[in-house]
Amino acid sequence: MAPPCFEARFSAPRGLLGTPAGCPARCLRSPDGAHAGFSLRRRRGQPRGVKVPSAPGSRPAAAMAARLWVLLLLPLTAAVYEDQVGKFDWRQQYVGKLKFASLEASQGSKKLIVATEKNVVAALNSRSGEILWRHVDKGTPEGAIDAMLIHGQDAITLSNAGRILRSWETNIGGLNWETSLDTGSFQVASLVGLQDVVKYVAVLKKAAISLHNLSNGHQKWVEHLPESESTQYQLLYSHGTGVIHVLGIVPQSHLNILTFSVEDGEITKQIRVAAPWLNSLNGVCSVVGEAVLVCMDMDTHSLYVCSLETEQEMKQIPLQSLDLEFADGFQPRILATQPSVISASRTQFFLQLSPSHFSLLQYKHGLLSHLRDLQQAALVSFATTGEKTVAAVLTCRSELKPGGSDGLHAGSTLEDSRKQESLTCSNQTYNINLYLVETGQRLLDTTITFNLEQSGAKPQQLYIQVFLKKDDSVGYRALVQTEDHMLMFLQQPGKVVWSREESLAEVVSLEMVDLPLTGAQAELEGEFGKKADGLLGMFLKRLSSQLILLQAWTAHLWKMFYDARKPRSQIKNEINIDNLARDEFNLQKMMVMVTASGKLFGIESSSGTILWKQYLRNVRPGASFKLMVQRTTAHFPHPPQCTLLVKDKETKMSFLYVFNPIFGKRSQVAPPVLKRPILQTLLLPIMDQDYAKVLLLIDDEYKVTAFPATKNVLRQLEEIAHSVFFYLVDAEQGKLSGFRLKRDLTTEESWEVIIPTEVQRIVTVKGKRSNEHVHSQGRVMGDRSVLYKSLNPNLLAVVTESTDTHHERTFIGIYLIDGVTGRIIHSSVQKKAKGPVHIVHSENWVVYQYWNTKARRNEFTVLELYEGTEQYNATAFSSLDRPILPQVLQQSYIFPSAISAMEATITERGITSRHLLIGLPSGAILSLPKALLDPRRPEIPTEQSREENLIPYSPDVQIHAERFINYNQTISRMRGIYTAPSGLESTCLVVAYGLDIYQTRVYPSKQFDVLKDDYDYVLISSVLFGLVFATMITKRLAQVKLLNRAWR
Repeated sequence: MAPPCFEARFSAPRGLLGTPAGCPARCLRSPDGAHAGFSLRRRRGQPRGVKVPSAPGSRPAAAMAARLWVLLLLPLTAAVYEDQVGKFDWRQQYVGKLKFASLEASQGSKKLIVATEKNVVAALNSRSGEILWRHVDKGTPEGAIDAMLIHGQDAITLSNAGRILRSWETNIGGLNWETSLDTGSFQVASLVGLQDVVKYVAVLKKAAISLHNLSNGHQKWVEHLPESESTQYQLLYSHGTGVIHVLGIVPQSHLNILTFSVEDGEITKQIRVAAPWLNSLNGVCSVVGEAVLVCMDMDTHSLYVCSLETEQEMKQIPLQSLDLEFADGFQPRILATQPSVISASRTQFFLQLSPSHFSLLQYKHGLLSHLRDLQQAALVSFATTGEKTVAAVLTCRSELKPGGSDGLHAGSTLEDSRKQESLTCSNQTYNINLYLVETGQRLLDTTITFNLEQSGAKPQQLYIQVFLKKDDSVGYRALVQTEDHMLMFLQQPGKVVWSREESLAEVVSLEMVDLPLTGAQAELEGEFGKKADGLLGMFLKRLSSQLILLQAWTAHLWKMFYDARKPRSQIKNEINIDNLARDEFNLQKMMVMVTASGKLFGIESSSGTILWKQYLRNVRPGASFKLMVQRTTAHFPHPPQCTLLVKDKETKMSFLYVFNPIFGKRSQVAPPVLKRPILQTLLLPIMDQDYAKVLLLIDDEYKVTAFPATKNVLRQLEEIAHSVFFYLVDAEQGKLSGFRLKRDLTTEESWEVIIPTEVQRIVTVKGKRSNEHVHSQGRVMGDRSVLYKSLNPNLLAVVTESTDTHHERTFIGIYLIDGVTGRIIHSSVQKKAKGPVHIVHSENWVVYQYWNTKARRNEFTVLELYEGTEQYNATAFSSLDRPILPQVLQQSYIFPSAISAMEATITERGITSRHLLIGLPSGAILSLPKALLDPRRPEIPTEQSREENLIPYSPDVQIHAERFINYNQTISRMRGIYTAPSGLESTCLVVAYGLDIYQTRVYPSKQFDVLKDDYDYVLISSVLFGLVFATMITKRLAQVKLLNRAWR
């Protein structure tokens, strides 16, 4: 019998977590929500531990033995304080943009099953939007979900181009079974019923069809499709009659209709139907009614129908007979529905004639009838409950217009390059109505009205959950997905039950901005007024500001007294955009995030609350973003200012978007119109008269554009032009070029480095962070001499990888190049190594990680640069005056895991020790002291090395669980780690992002500048008061003693 999981009763260091040895699977989750091996304990009072049952009075020895057994198991685990979990950190989990969704058709349903473009299968709570369970597959195309089918409590998914078939239990997310299929181009999958029971799932590929049991996934039969080389098989249809119809097309020739027997897979019928006007079946054709194929032809403006079981030719029905016409240049679509796979499809179907025009048609008994014409419709969907099938139609309350003219757009140049038609709702207010499909009649009291943000995106997907009420009327809920990947779950008459911002699953750029001053702090900024106010005015200003401070202090004391009387669970610290203010230690910041869909978010860092969001329209997929902070909140009363550079992937054109990072509002400052593709941006230290840093933009003709471009800025640029240098990287040609700025704001090439692309390619170029501070200029060695660091702020670390992929000839190259002179400071090659390469460049060191193909392991290599025991110039640094190359120390280490992301901690003054934050594929974040990756670690310790506290060299870098800063809050598919300084020198703010977002604080050198939360103020105060009281009594007794002695 496996031993139970026990909790340690000793106090672990803050953030220290361990994994209990031998913990069985049943202990994976504690009642408090902690995961495997992570136990929680209370700070004060009785700690939560193992509850040993009390022994009977006649057997005290058994109770003693049980207590001894508990004590023996205590060292197996560490603990974290329960009140610290979630106090300084938070995690938000996402699933990504929906690809498939299924809503249970019952009024009391509590979940909806989704599959997303991020290769995630999950269940969401339909009442709160929270994730009930989630399975994250590979982030590569191998994990892509191709289809999802729902039957009862099972969800069937196909992934990896139809190679993997899985069945999930939807209540708890357990895997029922998994099976591998033969390779082949996946086309479509469908459930198959037989004798009123759904028993099988059919998978259609380019050259074969296979049938699998729904209960265990076993293959019943597989059959190759005839003429698969010339025929494109694209449709699959079954309606419980014991046969499966497979439809294929030879473009502009004919249709092949194959009928397979469900029992043995034998082809019972094969029909060839002429269709010279047809190129594809997807979206153009669908099956309605009793196996009737309906297709449309744009050239003749007609519908063609053909029975899959009886007819051998297509029947033409002109749409002019129904007064319907296709819109010019629009590809029409047919949308049909089959409520159950054991019954025929509905005879009604939607025909989309234009982006905003749908028609509800019916083909029954050989006659085509028009049931309802739907103008100004954006989305349509079918849903069935019981015997009733309804059609949901999402329409705009105002007229739909061609989009792009209002709101936030991608600039005139980029917008002109986008000629595709899009429709916008002018007031962003939409209605959802239900229609009975048999008659096309609108159901009364079924309207849902909702509103999107004025700068929001258009609805893109509509999913309906229909149920029957007690009076047999139809009720429903709607799930709407917008083009900016936001999910909204709505119920009548328009209440938003919950919403999810799934675009945060694709964060591409992130910056942290200090919050503005409070009202009292702002008063202090102008406390002394101006000289023009006079002495009396300045005095009154000073007096009023002091009164405001007194009022704020009194309110703060009252709030502390009021909150102290209530339990912590009842204390609400609601954060909104109106009460934002900088805290005492600047730990609370505004996180500005940019997502791949073109949506911007302002998130409060201490709680993860989304305070504002803004969507940039007409930003196409694949665009690149660069976010820059031009003005912080330090220049009151000027508002902070951020600038976002958006570059289109295809056209290479760019535009600037300037906004206030605290409130998310677009700035009144007009950015320049960029007519050429931008290659490089520089944020200079000079400012304009409004304290905004100057942004230089270099286009493909090497011309410079300054923003802002006032006369004062241009004058400053002329003065410092001789000291402005920048570099450009052309990875395709393997060229690094250095340029300098001339007084007339033209550029001149100063150096060039060519890396032969036939041998190696440039992977990444990494410079140092501009806000990094270095406190110590050197290291004190064991003999009391100083080894000075080589602190070159212009140093670039260039990583290259061989183009030859053979494991014997692969290599990784590292070049340290001065960005001003182009001088190669150092170069090295790791043979038999390959990427992906993760690199951190800070102070005087570079750490990079790669895969050793010979030893088949991950390795770290660290480079450190030193000037020696004498500094060349201790007052100023210049790349143009460096005659001596620095000394480069190098050492490698073995790391037992792959890496997803890597970053170094950063603090306000650079006094705190550096740690490397390493994101692991498991979702953990490892805080590794930089001292462990010191190239000066000696193999054989000496007296001097021990004096210097150097750790003896060991090639292995161990992963200890107590170094995980996110305990059980794992981050799925981590892509990056962002660090920012706080007002406390000991504290670094960390944000990890990927499919999830996690924010926390780290203390590389412990909290040396602040008292701990559990600091015993009562004890210290009692001791102080006792000492004061004892001093007073002692003083009095001494006076009495002296008086008595004087009278003797």
